[in-house]
Amino acid sequence: MDTRARARAGWDWLKGPEPWSRGAFAGDLTIAAAIALLGVGVDELSQSSGLKTTAAAVLVIALTLLRRRLPATTLIVGAAASGLLPGVFLVTIVLGWSAGRRIVGVGRALSVFVVAFVAEVGISLIDQWSQLRPLLVIVFSTLMFLASTVMPGLASRYWHQRRTLLSALQERNAQLVRERTMVAGQARLRERQRIAQDMHDSLGHQLALISVHTGALEVDPAITERQREAVGVLRQASVAAMHELREVVGILRDGVEAPLPVEEAQSAARGVAGIGGIVEAARGSGTDVRLSVTGQPRPLAAACDHAAYRIVQEGLTNAYKHAPGAAITVELRYEDDSLVVEIANGPAAGPGAGEVVSGGQGLTGLRERARLVGGMVHAAAADGGGFRVAGVLPYGAEPAGMVDDVADDFGQRSQAVATAAKGAPPLDWAAVDRELATPLRSRTGGWALGCGIAVAALVLLMIVMGAGAALLVGSANKAMIGRDEYDAVRVGEAEKTIRDRLPSGDSIMTSGLDRKGPARPEGSECLALLSEDDSDDLSTDDVFRFCFKDGKLVEKQAYEVKQ
Repeated sequence: MDTRARARAGWDWLKGPEPWSRGAFAGDLTIAAAIALLGVGVDELSQSSGLKTTAAAVLVIALTLLRRRLPATTLIVGAAASGLLPGVFLVTIVLGWSAGRRIVGVGRALSVFVVAFVAEVGISLIDQWSQLRPLLVIVFSTLMFLASTVMPGLASRYWHQRRTLLSALQERNAQLVRERTMVAGQARLRERQRIAQDMHDSLGHQLALISVHTGALEVDPAITERQREAVGVLRQASVAAMHELREVVGILRDGVEAPLPVEEAQSAARGVAGIGGIVEAARGSGTDVRLSVTGQPRPLAAACDHAAYRIVQEGLTNAYKHAPGAAITVELRYEDDSLVVEIANGPAAGPGAGEVVSGGQGLTGLRERARLVGGMVHAAAADGGGFRVAGVLPYGAEPAGMVDDVADDFGQRSQAVATAAKGAPPLDWAAVDRELATPLRSRTGGWALGCGIAVAALVLLMIVMGAGAALLVGSANKAMIGRDEYDAVRVGEAEKTIRDRLPSGDSIMTSGLDRKGPARPEGSECLALLSEDDSDDLSTDDVFRFCFKDGKLVEKQAYEVKQ
């Protein structure tokens, strides 16, 4: 394996199972650098050595980058190191947040946090055993671990679980929408197949009978030539009707048009090219029909072409039914942006043949057909009697927007249905939060839990601050005396008497003060205390030191040390 492949494998291992882009990597480096710089400041305040400061900075960067791959290990190592290196303390906030959301299983997460707590408290006890009381270390370390590690872990786990729940709800919603769409589509397909079967069984049989009888009548020698021509028109009409029925049945059953024989394709054309044929058929039946075409013919989209044919067909049919014998004009006007199809007839030449069979849906269907391709149809009575049907169709189909009738459980419209149907990824999480929060009525519980965590964190922080203040006050009482108390002590007095009179000095405030002043008497043991009086220089502290040997006070010193 070459160096490049090894580097690639190492990068894949480092980023872990989560997507880790260059931007995310740069963000982690920025976080690590910021925490490392803050850690340097903490080390300066605690007067740590340069080696400790450098080790803390390197460890902070390493833990921040490895937290995605090793959330449990980095948390335990970071917690243990924070007890020994003050500059590592701040990174435990990030490690606790990362471990809270990435450790799978409540039991495993609890075990990791417990081990991290024991490691931090144990290292702190070992490091500061000679300077502070164990109970003080345990209490202070516990409070700081709860505030800096446990609370971020709980908040992160709640946030991650909520996002996971929203993701599951989104996926479930998309699946339900897809399934509901499929069920509705299957129901429509079954209904269309039933209608197609009924049409084929009933209309097909009747049209076949008409075609057979007209064919036989056409060759009957007893009829006149004029009658034979009329019968031929009827036979052609029945054959064309059978072809159209076969197309409609194919569309209803399979969603595609049934194929036509090559020799019949021209006569059964269902577009602008077929308008001349139905006009000629109308003339053959004795109707006065005139066709005019103006403008430069242009090709139309298939849907628009078919819509133009249907408009003319329905207009002629209405004229046959409601105005028998009236002259009919069919006009096709190719304009700049659309095709205008107009069918107009005059008033009826005489009384009708009787009751007219009509479904009353022809013009409604034409309007809907034109709307679906971005056009329109107008039908109204003409001046001076008669009727006029006019349609405007674009050369290119412009489907109108349609809203799917399948309701979405979360109020999402057809856009969500289309997205789910295409297999596209779910919507962005901000939109999902807005969509799911209100309909599920879960905002109260979510806000309650979130506010509960925030309140608990605030209370815990106040406890830590209060405990720190109490410890500071207690340490001050054990580490400070006034000038009068210092002057009252005499060299040569018994050590026990002096110690009973003075504070114990068992405080972090006096740590190392006895070694910062003048040289101590050889073989003596010293007690260093701070002065209660304010110093003129805020950068120095006044120190009173009492050195004992052989049970007596052998020396007392007052000096200044820099903070």
